[in-house]
Amino acid sequence: MEQIFIAPFAYPFMGRALAELLVLGALAGTVGVLILLRRLAFMTDALTHTVFPGVVIGYLLSGEGGVFWGALAAAAATAALLTLITRHRAVTEDAALAVLLTTFFALGVVLVSRESGYTADLTAFLFGRILTVTPQQLTETLVVTALVVAALAVLRRPLLARAFDPEGARAAGYRIGLLDLATNAIVALVVVAAVRAVGTVLVIALLIVPAAAARLLSDRLALIVPAAAVIGAFGGWAGLAVSYDASVHHGLRLASGATVVLILIACHLGALAFRATRRTP
Repeated sequence: MEQIFIAPFAYPFMGRALAELLVLGALAGTVGVLILLRRLAFMTDALTHTVFPGVVIGYLLSGEGGVFWGALAAAAATAALLTLITRHRAVTEDAALAVLLTTFFALGVVLVSRESGYTADLTAFLFGRILTVTPQQLTETLVVTALVVAALAVLRRPLLARAFDPEGARAAGYRIGLLDLATNAIVALVVVAAVRAVGTVLVIALLIVPAAAARLLSDRLALIVPAAAVIGAFGGWAGLAVSYDASVHHGLRLASGATVVLILIACHLGALAFRATRRTP
């Protein structure tokens, strides 16, 4: 047991990867609850793809160090555009999201295809490089985590009011447009923090699956939030450990990010089974 789940993290690169995924898993799991309450899974999926051109532009301009800032700029622009477009009654929300997703993602692919290492770069951008996380990247993730946690703490009451009773929230004096912008910005920050570690494709799993699994375990919000954070962190730890053990001791090369996602899916299936047995008379 120690050889599989503890020993691998004695290596510095594995220790940094573990710290990154523990923080991201807990953060994404927590924000994922808000996403589920607002039924914003499709919006979140679109957002994970629309940061792609920002990632590529940042990389082309400043290398690895520019990825974070490029993703941040693209995420800020997307959050603002989503808020504006989805409030226009002439455009349905799903249509607006589809247009933004395809436009931004295609732009990113066109930009990255101009590079000589097109295939390798595209794979890294889409699926991340969790085993190459640097201390600087870990620091940036911690800063984003602090910002998101602070925003959730300050806006907890209005965000919950917006999620459960939009008309009541409006009657209480809350500005719905600003709350929607704040929600989009919070999700965007999590995407930015996770994009280099797990890529623009796999980050959606970190945001949705832990929260969905936690929702199956309890109907109480006070329990769902910590359960989602724990499931997200556990998926990161177990996914890294399993992929390392399979690669080193069994000759099976497993992508770390994808293995994390599969562990999270297994957690969701386990929660689904638990829910089914609890309902059985």
